[in-house]
Amino acid sequence: MVIKNGTAHTLPPDLRKALINDRDAFAKWQDITPLARNEWICWTISVKSEDKRKEHVSRVVSELKEGMRRPCCWIGCTHRIDKVPSPSQKFILGRRSKKSK
Repeated sequence: MVIKNGTAHTLPPDLRKALINDRDAFAKWQDITPLARNEWICWTISVKSEDKRKEHVSRVVSELKEGMRRPCCWIGCTHRIDKVPSPSQKFILGRRSKKSK
């Protein structure tokens, strides 16, 4: 079964399995743009704890089925090399780097 990736990220195994196991979510995943798929993948893999990761995988499935095409209230993928980070992304990334010092 061919399942589509994002633009900067490859679909991780846990999210792939969740999508394949839900026919409706799988169909919605295949229908969104590569950039939208990339946003979902990045949103899922950017968390720090395993519990939060499981929650995000579950939410991708449920929110796709609800008609959401991208994660809500998220700054977007900072890993894309085809696009300069937006001012809001730069602000968040600046705050993150100060916390890690």
